[in-house]
Amino acid sequence: MLANHIVTNQVPPLEGYDVANYPVMTEYLDSVGAAEALPELHELGQMAGSAEWITVGDLAEEHPPILETHDRYGNRIDLVRYDPSYHRLMDTAVAHGLAGHPWSRSSDPHAHLARSAKFSVWASVDAGHGCPISMTYAVIPALRHNPELAAQYEAGLTSLVYQPELSVPAQKAGLIAGMSMTEKQGGSDVRANTTSAVAQPDGTYLITGHKWFTSAPNSDLLLVLAQTPEGVSCFFVPRILPDGSRNNIFLQRLKNKLGNHSNASSEVEYYDAVGWMVGEPGRGVRTIIEMVNMTRLDCATASAAVMRNGATAAAHHAAYRSAFGAKLVDQPLMRNVLADLHVEAESATLTSLWLADLTDRAITDERAAQLRRISLAVSKYFICKRAPMHAAEALECLGGNGYIEDSRMPRLFRESPLMSIWEGSGNVAALDTLRAIGREPQTLAVFFDELGAASGADRAYDDALAGLKDQFTDPAGMEYRARHIVGQMATMLSASLLIRHGHPAVADAYVGSRLDGSWGSVYGTLGEGVDTTTLIARATPKL
Repeated sequence: MLANHIVTNQVPPLEGYDVANYPVMTEYLDSVGAAEALPELHELGQMAGSAEWITVGDLAEEHPPILETHDRYGNRIDLVRYDPSYHRLMDTAVAHGLAGHPWSRSSDPHAHLARSAKFSVWASVDAGHGCPISMTYAVIPALRHNPELAAQYEAGLTSLVYQPELSVPAQKAGLIAGMSMTEKQGGSDVRANTTSAVAQPDGTYLITGHKWFTSAPNSDLLLVLAQTPEGVSCFFVPRILPDGSRNNIFLQRLKNKLGNHSNASSEVEYYDAVGWMVGEPGRGVRTIIEMVNMTRLDCATASAAVMRNGATAAAHHAAYRSAFGAKLVDQPLMRNVLADLHVEAESATLTSLWLADLTDRAITDERAAQLRRISLAVSKYFICKRAPMHAAEALECLGGNGYIEDSRMPRLFRESPLMSIWEGSGNVAALDTLRAIGREPQTLAVFFDELGAASGADRAYDDALAGLKDQFTDPAGMEYRARHIVGQMATMLSASLLIRHGHPAVADAYVGSRLDGSWGSVYGTLGEGVDTTTLIARATPKL
């Protein structure tokens, strides 16, 4: 071999490790009494970090779905064809309870927490198939507004069986659900929808209209928003009707997206499609918000996973790569960057786990339910907003190699903006928080009570908490300042959780940088005295 063909100073592939072996994840589950979930979490983590499943994720990314509107004879079939790798990912996710299964485990006090941890781990393989998995998980609370429909279909939605073939939903052991909300003239303003629903004598409705974004259109059933004389209402619309005939749902085209390539996002036209109302007439937004809130939890969880994956990849690269006479991980400025990336990733991961834990408690605890409503809104805004800049910095740690598709870092970067857009962009999420406080002022009191539990541990924290409370003394201009206020609320929540539940080195670094005003505008601007050794060790995967 020619000397210039000998490869040196390159980093081994990041594979053959347990993705779930991320300290804050296992520490939190153990601390709240959910250690029984750890064996299955590690099983899934070892799969997610294996060369086999990383390749399956690559195949799903490289072979995006294809829309087939007609068969060879000219008949409408309106189907999306997926690569077999996609179905392998879906089957694994459903079998491990990442879809609706937690709703069938009412006796398990940590069902939603365990599911969220597994969802976070499995998202590292492929993000796209997580969309239908998330919607299937999220549909149950909304569907329960119609007890008759819930009784008929909940077993299929909470099943551990994945059946991709379309058939009569009531006859299938496993179901996948989606939502069909936004239209081209309204986007997030779903009250501007023009899709109509006309009542029929048999209690069904005929739905006609065009939806601008409907992900996973092959789903067995969709929750659809449409106008009735009472206003926007929510409807259960199956792809296949009880008599076995195809419902009048026509797929117009698939979106050519920045990322999320393995998932089909489509434009859908309904023409006298048969549906059943879910919830009260004219209360469709309030009904479907039950579903949106659960998918917002997954948005925060998936964004935290983007940060964890980015910080892990950066730390792995720096541990092997040398430059200017030393390993990257031993160079002071790179240590600052790696430590800072990990602080952000660990704080986001802890917050998303806590939100999932709160979801379990909120089922029977009204205070937990109030706390969850406001905490989910602020965290969805902030964690999802932080993910793209985090992914960009993590990619840069790999230099030119990180800009190459083979590193998978470009895919991570392309996925990072999605969660901030899905289920309400940054402005929508921030304003939703303020409106929720206006409707239910007690949620703010509960939120500040929760933050107060960390008081007295750090002067910077106490000062920042007092400053946050001052933001609400003058309501003038709050809408204009919504991003600043909600961002502060999210930062304080993460700081509070780290102080009470996190590793001391992470808590000290987070509070000492994010709250005292010393942190710069980019990652790698931590102050002196930070325990970078501990932080980098917690970020580095154990191969």
